Formats: sequence, C-alpha cells, structure tokens
Amino acid sequence: MKSKALSRYYVMTVLGVLLASCYPFFMGICVIRDMLVSGTVFKEDYPKYIIPYTPICIAVLTGVLLLPLCANLPKRFALLAGSVAAIAVFFVLEILFEQQVVVTSTETVSKLEDWQMFMCYAPPDGWGETTTTYKTQTAAEILMGDYNPAFKLHFYMISLVLILSILNCIYGFWQMIKTGEKQRLHSLILQAVCALAFLGLCILACFTAFWRDGSIQVSPLSAVLMAVFFILLGVTAGIYTGSFLLDKGKTVSIGIPAFVSSAMTLFMYIGEMILLHGHLYSFGKGFIFDSISGMVLAPIDVLIIIASGCLSALFCALLNSIAIGKAVR
Repeated sequence: MKSKALSRYYVMTVLGVLLASCYPFFMGICVIRDMLVSGTVFKEDYPKYIIPYTPICIAVLTGVLLLPLCANLPKRFALLAGSVAAIAVFFVLEILFEQQVVVTSTETVSKLEDWQMFMCYAPPDGWGETTTTYKTQTAAEILMGDYNPAFKLHFYMISLVLILSILNCIYGFWQMIKTGEKQRLHSLILQAVCALAFLGLCILACFTAFWRDGSIQVSPLSAVLMAVFFILLGVTAGIYTGSFLLDKGKTVSIGIPAFVSSAMTLFMYIGEMILLHGHLYSFGKGFIFDSISGMVLAPIDVLIIIASGCLSALFCALLNSIAIGKAVR
C-alpha cells in the first residue's frame, strides 16, 4: 500500500513541478533558440528574468527526479543528497546562461548578467529609458560593464532559499508517507505556505520590479512590497531551519531559526547595497527612514530585520508547542 502511495506521490510531484515550470522552461527554450539562430537575444524578444528562474525550475525538477534514488539513502542524507545535486545543477546552468547568453539593444550589446543588473534598477517596461537619480552612471554605462558582480549575492540567496525550501517540503512529505511519522507535518505545511508566498512575490517582482521607477526614493506601495519581501525571505529560511530542530530546547529550536531569519534578511540588504553602490532604497522621508549615523541602514530597515527574526521565533515556538503536545499525548 505504501509503495503505491509513494509512486502516486512521485508521479504527481513530477507533473506538478513540470506544470509550474512551463513558463520558465519556455523562456529557456526561446533564449537557446535565439542564440542558436542569431547568436544573440534582442531586447524586445528577451523573456523576463530567465535567470535565475529557469535554472531554479530545472534544479528543483532534478531534485524531484532523484527522489526515489535519494530516498534509499539513510534518512538524514536523503534530503541532503537531493539538495546538493539540485544546487549543483542550478549553479552550472545559472553561470552558463550568464556567460553565454548575449542581449542586444539599440544602445549596447551585453552579457545576460549585465542585463539582469539593469533590470534590478527599473521596471522591465522601462529598459533602456530610465537613468538612476542616485548615481552618475546611466543605464547604458551600467550595461557596458561598470558594475560589481557581487550584486548577484541576493539573486543567489533567493534561488537557494526557494530550491531548499521546496525540496524540503517534497522530501519531507515523502518521508511521512514512507514512515508514517508526522512530527514535521505542521512545520512542512508552514514551510510550503511560506515558500509559495515568497515565490509569488518573486514572480510579481519579475514583472513589475515592485513598480520602482529608477529613483532611490520608492513609492509607499513599493516600500510595503519590498518590506514584506525581505521579511518573508527571512521567515522562509527560518522555518526551513526550524523544521529540523523540533524538540531541541527553546534556545536551539527557536533561537537558531530566529537568528537565521534575521541574518538572511540582513544579507538581502547587503546584496541591495552592493547593487546600488553603497546605497539602499529609501522607503520614505523622516527620521525612521533616514540612514543611521555611520550606517547605510535606516531605523525602518533595522525594524524589518528584527521583525523577520521575531516572526520566525513566534512560528517556531508554535510548532514546538504543537510537537510537544503530540509527544505528551
């Protein structure tokens, strides 16, 4: 009976990942076709954000396809093996796309990684038209290569959080079907909700850049969306960590996920600072939005970092209380 249930789960998971990845796969095929035919991808034909989302989808599919093989390993190594394989596939494809795909516009010809950086500055509909108001470089100068490749830190962070959290859910539910143990059930459900919500915000950012206009001063709507994005990134990473630390004592099972959550949010700010050459987007005017003396962060940014950790701590405390309650019964 369990064998049939596992087989159904595997088939449905593979089909689900394929269905969810249709557009990223289509983007990848279009870009490869253009490169083979024309040797370049013209700006007007460039699919939005082929990197990192096409490599992410292929990486997740790789982890899912390897699920039956990895599941034969000792329990503690199954997810690790699948995750390592998926991450390796991601970085191979990501770097291949970044270095080999060329985007051509009326202004310049650039590698895909350069083009991706420009899209972080302004909404996709404004490519080639908007100049930044907080630095002297124009968009064309940015595309010509005057940038720090370390800006990709936040792209890679987002990618790893998505890959690891999605595979954690897929492998976790497989193990529950296989063993009948349900200790991690609630943590995996919460992980799935956070991962899907974060993925939804990533997709929204792909097509709208949260409606930024190229100015360092963003609108209230952009500020709210960016704050939620940063917090949810940290919480997703925190829940991922906490799902492995249930019943390990409060310091470990709550404190470590909270620390991971705040740290990931801070690293996201660092990635933004690298992208913006030592600046951060400003969420408004006034004391709470102005940079703290000697720092790039504003009080609102510090609050967002703290909020991320506090939410992870709250969620992990609830998960541990549920786990303890079940153990007592």
